Amino acid sequence: MTGLLSADTTTTTASDDLFSGVNDFFNSGTWLVIRNLAIFLVAVFWLASIYWVYKDARRRIADPWLVAISTLLGAVPFVGPLIYLFFRPPEYLEDVRERKLEIRAMEQRLTRRDAHCPVCRAEVEPEYLICPVCTTKLKQACATCKSPLEPLWQVCPFCETPIVRRSPVFEQTMALSPEGLGEPLRTPGSRRRVLDEDTAENLAGEQ
Repeated sequence: MTGLLSADTTTTTASDDLFSGVNDFFNSGTWLVIRNLAIFLVAVFWLASIYWVYKDARRRIADPWLVAISTLLGAVPFVGPLIYLFFRPPEYLEDVRERKLEIRAMEQRLTRRDAHCPVCRAEVEPEYLICPVCTTKLKQACATCKSPLEPLWQVCPFCETPIVRRSPVFEQTMALSPEGLGEPLRTPGSRRRVLDEDTAENLAGEQ
């Protein structure tokens, strides 16, 4: 009986020593340093997450009000940045602008690729009236402001002058070459007829 009492006393004493040691640790200066350091690190991480949400939102969102709302959402500890990650825009504003510029450049290249003379296939600009290579007439000029006109236009958009379409015969004989050689400016139809006549003469000469 005495042995059992002594054993219980020993166990109780060991438990008391363990709890007193834990209590002493949490009341010691070491625990205070660890606790303050942990609180400091958590506060730094929280402020860093708010700053990261703000910087990332500015790079992805153009509306300043939405940027402010995203920053306030990021201020919610731990949960706010996770929610922002799920609902933020997938692309940066800079990437969106670069993609738009690339698309615009591709459209301009495609437009320039289609701007060719129908006879000699030389590259021409949209404002050209005649081809500078083969003198083929490309567009009609406005009678008032001399701006190039598109085939479907009914009025000049630059000076509001009604467009009067000229006949193909008049187009073939309407002007002379700048050198004054007496050669009319050629339309695509007249140019093709001249080429066909030259080809027929060459074939007849070979026979």
